[in-house]
Amino acid sequence: MLVSPCSKRATKRQMEKRIRAEARKENLSKTQSEHINVAFALLDGADAHPRRPRSKYFGETVQMDASEYRWVKGGIKWHLHVAIDDATSEVVGAWFDTQETLNGYYNTLYMTLKLYGIPSQFLTDRRTVFEYSLKAKKDEEKDTFTQFSAACRTLGIAIKCSSVPQFKGRVERVNKTLQGRLPTEFIRNNITTMEEANAFLWEYLPKHNEKFSVKLADDSKKSVFLDPPADEEINAILAVVCQRVVDCGNSIKYHNKYYQLYSQDPNKRGPELYKKGTRVLVIKAFDGTLLANVNDVICLLIEVEQREKNSKEFDPPPPKVKKPYKPASDHPWRSRYLSSHILETHINKPKDYEL
Repeated sequence: MLVSPCSKRATKRQMEKRIRAEARKENLSKTQSEHINVAFALLDGADAHPRRPRSKYFGETVQMDASEYRWVKGGIKWHLHVAIDDATSEVVGAWFDTQETLNGYYNTLYMTLKLYGIPSQFLTDRRTVFEYSLKAKKDEEKDTFTQFSAACRTLGIAIKCSSVPQFKGRVERVNKTLQGRLPTEFIRNNITTMEEANAFLWEYLPKHNEKFSVKLADDSKKSVFLDPPADEEINAILAVVCQRVVDCGNSIKYHNKYYQLYSQDPNKRGPELYKKGTRVLVIKAFDGTLLANVNDVICLLIEVEQREKNSKEFDPPPPKVKKPYKPASDHPWRSRYLSSHILETHINKPKDYEL
């Protein structure tokens, strides 16, 4: 006799009656007795932790977590990063990635900002993804806790961590719900790749919330979500920052490639020249744009090719097309959030977040 931990309360009550009826029978075998004891343990342990009241306001507390699962038949395991509002059980953001990563949490936060706004507080677990440390050499870009908390601090979002699963029970339960429903939805919609799955989440979550959210009629009116920044500001805030130094070739090395620093001014030709050892803050904006901050001056990073694309001796000259550089409307290069003071919080762990 099997009892699923995901069973509804009515199903568990029916199963309990059947189990008790079986237990009252005489001359049970040892195996049957063990099965009944296991079933009772599952039923008794379903509510083994104390309940706590929900937050009062919509947006007051958002729980975050990632769950590993084989979401697509025949595929590898993905990690679904989820954010759920504590007051209403409304899923406010979600994103798939191959691992529990900073990119996954950034995209979950981005969806929350675009659909709802800025929440007051995040509840997360105390896993390595939020407290990364490596004794030999610290990788600043993988220090998710510091990078993510710096973005949250800029937005005014508090972070609380705990290693106790019941601390964020609502997101733990919604993980189970999504594991039971999303794979079926993917089959129905012929979704087989992570890119398709992430695009599908934008249209699926409203349907999910309509069915499972407990939002009251006046929750939206009393919401404490704050208006999000403009797109170009979000692009700068949700950046990944690391530190590099200029080498003797007036370049920096980033992800096994060499880059030179160029001015944003289209009238200036050639790279900017800096002394060897000059400290550079490399900025990978949320949209993937690569920038650099040198003494509060924002520069473009242009890759140094290993070989010339065109030979002056043996190839015909390429057509000359002069296009003045014009940053896109959501380009973050003029953002006040790219100052050295703010960028350094991404690589220096804030003391008040050391929980």
